[in-house]
Amino acid sequence: MPARRIPRDALPMSAPMLDTYREVITPEGVPLHLPVAGPLPRALAWAIDFVIRVGSLMMLSIPLAFLGGFGQGLYLGLMFLLMWAYTIVQEACWGRTLGKRAMGLRVVASDGGPIGWMSAITRNLLRTVDMLPFGYALGLLSSLFDTHGRRLGDLVAGTVVIHQGAAPLGGTVPVGSVLAPPQPLQPAEQAAVVAFAERAPRLSVPRQQELADIASPLTGSHGQVGVLRLYAMANWLLGRR
Repeated sequence: MPARRIPRDALPMSAPMLDTYREVITPEGVPLHLPVAGPLPRALAWAIDFVIRVGSLMMLSIPLAFLGGFGQGLYLGLMFLLMWAYTIVQEACWGRTLGKRAMGLRVVASDGGPIGWMSAITRNLLRTVDMLPFGYALGLLSSLFDTHGRRLGDLVAGTVVIHQGAAPLGGTVPVGSVLAPPQPLQPAEQAAVVAFAERAPRLSVPRQQELADIASPLTGSHGQVGVLRLYAMANWLLGRR
């Protein structure tokens, strides 16, 4: 899907330095703005996760010290799980680790969808490359020069880290009037009408009207009247009648 950077003056004033927006155009022609996180909030999230992992290992080392060689082997196994499985499992299942949750971040696919196990494994295994030659130097350089702040692991895995609070995922159709479409619609056309009604409230009024004008042969109207008619048809398609 095509993506482009939004000008700096379009960013909210609360956005941290080096944050930006990634615009994804859906199959229905509706743009989704993914608020991409810059290196600073990502570094803070990593630091929180690091403290959690190290703190857990320190607490576990006390009782395991009394188990001799068995305890030492168990400690090494737990160290591996905390250093690698900790991030992979959490990102694959929930899209974020405890550190990212604390910072309001989430890992998503480049098109805004959830990531899978393969993407989570790939982006985390490539941390060994991002760490080179020291202190995440390659990862930092990559995120600074990439338009959407992605480190090498993100580029290979096809992922991006966004701010969860402003993520434009999901949506509900505004409840209002109900209008039956003047003609039968194919399943893909029905899905497009409902998708427009779900996402349009997050768009500017001119953009809503621009998209609604594309469906003027269906609505028989232009401008804001066409927008309202699409809302009403979406309500009819969703059974609100």
